[in-house]
Amino acid sequence: MDAKQSGLSSLLNRTFETLVQVRQEYAPRLVATETGTVTAVSTGIARVSGLPGAAYGELIRLQDGTLGIAFNLDADGIALVLLSDSNALKAGIAAERTGQISDVPVGQGLLGRVLDPTARPLDGKGPLIFSRRMPIERESPHIMDRAPVEVPLQTGIKVIDALIPIGRGQRELILGDRQTGKTTLAVDAILNQKDQDIVCVYCAIGQRSASVAKVIADLQANGALEYTVVVVAEGDDAPGLRYIAPYAATTIAEYFMMQGRNVLIVYDDLTHHARAYRELALLLRRPPGREAFPGDIFYLHSRLLERSTHLRQELGGGSLTALPIIETEAQDISAYIPTNLISITDGQIYLSPDLFQKGMLPAVDVKMSVSRVGGKAQLAAYRGVAGALKLSYAQFEELESFARFGTRLDEQTRRTIAHGERIRSWLKQPQFDLIPVTEQVVVLLMLTAAKFDTVPLDHMQEAEQAVRNAAARMPDSIRSRILSGEELNQKDRDTMLALAEESLAGIEKRPQ
Repeated sequence: MDAKQSGLSSLLNRTFETLVQVRQEYAPRLVATETGTVTAVSTGIARVSGLPGAAYGELIRLQDGTLGIAFNLDADGIALVLLSDSNALKAGIAAERTGQISDVPVGQGLLGRVLDPTARPLDGKGPLIFSRRMPIERESPHIMDRAPVEVPLQTGIKVIDALIPIGRGQRELILGDRQTGKTTLAVDAILNQKDQDIVCVYCAIGQRSASVAKVIADLQANGALEYTVVVVAEGDDAPGLRYIAPYAATTIAEYFMMQGRNVLIVYDDLTHHARAYRELALLLRRPPGREAFPGDIFYLHSRLLERSTHLRQELGGGSLTALPIIETEAQDISAYIPTNLISITDGQIYLSPDLFQKGMLPAVDVKMSVSRVGGKAQLAAYRGVAGALKLSYAQFEELESFARFGTRLDEQTRRTIAHGERIRSWLKQPQFDLIPVTEQVVVLLMLTAAKFDTVPLDHMQEAEQAVRNAAARMPDSIRSRILSGEELNQKDRDTMLALAEESLAGIEKRPQ
């Protein structure tokens, strides 16, 4: 026998001895598992008997691989909220406990990806690369773990940054009727975070596929998808997916917040989320309340939005800013779901269909919009130049309504109306035309100083663009003071006004 055959024989002998030893040491163990049976299936839910140890929120796996969340724990069984289509399910199939709760993968690898609430990729870019998994339902940070909201989140939208400022860690509601530009406003806010080291999460709940595809295309075209995670639960998805979508998206956002990052999350929209929950609650025979919503509908959104906050520096100093969107009907902001969300959030941005029809875009109604954080989350330069702007605009709208009756107006009233018309013209802003902080401050300074009042109204956009161009010649010392949050002194104001007035030469003298 040669050396090769001898070595092979020795290897086989050692393998055989190892197998014998493993067999001798093997001790069979009995593991108790609970199995049940599906007794009834309905749209989006299933009823199961025979799982007495199942816990609320636990994942239950059916025989065909379908997953469901234990939602009702009754004496004779449990009711599941299914996380996929239930058309092929039938009564009589087996169900087993998983001992796990619903979770979602998180990590840096999710940036630039489009996925559904169960983390299935929808963008065709292959499997997700993630750091770990976290439960979709998590306890919100304790009050002592939170820091004040003091750092502004710039949106690039003039009317918001100047009059309705948003801070990092704030929850600002966006509400309005259908087709008034709610999603456009939120997408512009995401686009403005480019190069700001802010992670964005866009959660589409119950939206049409075409609408979601347009948002993704806009993010892609403007280079925003690389710092954004898109979570999608379409309108024809199972109601269970629409129900867990915002919680899954918030968990993804919280991972970055816990790393000390600043995060912006958009829920588009929570009206569809509330309707999906109502659908599930009625199918599960839960007692209906006002507008057929279940009694815990307030808790549904409060436990979601309370997870948005600004953490203390000892915990990393990260922040999670929420922009939930709500759809109203016939401009009724006193309906059940809108009033719930208004009471939970730190302010609201109301989009008026009347302004939208008049071509005032974005159609933000300044009178009905408010930020409860206010100037604390605004750069000092804004407070110095935009303090009286909201009051001036309110006075203008009141006087304009009287002027329609043809009454004779004194000179002071005519000046107030002329000034208000320039403010209204300044509030207009096309989509994707996001304005940097320094340009906004220079234009605001000119506006509050009434320097635009001599410009013909038809040439206001041209005049504003000229002033924005002049802002590029601003001294670096003034620019750094604005961005660092320092107040502008009179010398800074005079320098900025001189630059801006120089740019208006020739435009003021044009005829109306």
